[in-house]
Amino acid sequence: MLLDPRGPRFGAVLTAIVFVAVLVTGAWWLALAQAVVFAVTAVDPRRGPYALLFRALVAPRLPRPAELEPAAPVRFSQVVGLVFALGAALAYLLGAPVVGMTLAGAGLAAAFLNAAFDLCLGCEGYLAMRRLTGRPMAARVPAAGEQPTS
Repeated sequence: MLLDPRGPRFGAVLTAIVFVAVLVTGAWWLALAQAVVFAVTAVDPRRGPYALLFRALVAPRLPRPAELEPAAPVRFSQVVGLVFALGAALAYLLGAPVVGMTLAGAGLAAAFLNAAFDLCLGCEGYLAMRRLTGRPMAARVPAAGEQPTS
């Protein structure tokens, strides 16, 4: 499955906004809501709430992407985000706000890098693991034949 790389980047913008709100309010339930978004998106990047918003509101206004990206690195990055968001939610809930702020801050940093600079740390980690195990894969492929799914 190949994805329009602008979809996960749009999701990173919304994720960054949520993590800022978590840091400002200390709301454990908001971090938990972001964890749920990560969990759904990790299962199927096309069905995540932010991907659905992107396809409905943003994608129709954009030209077709020049490149597509495989879904596997995106799934992996969503699992990493899930760990940070769930950890932040639990830390806030259990009365460890410094730990919660640290985890939410790390999530914000990763989301911001993706949103602002198209640098997906989780995706890069996935691709590095593939290279280390002797199974390299391309980060992006030309969008010649297949239609993007998110």
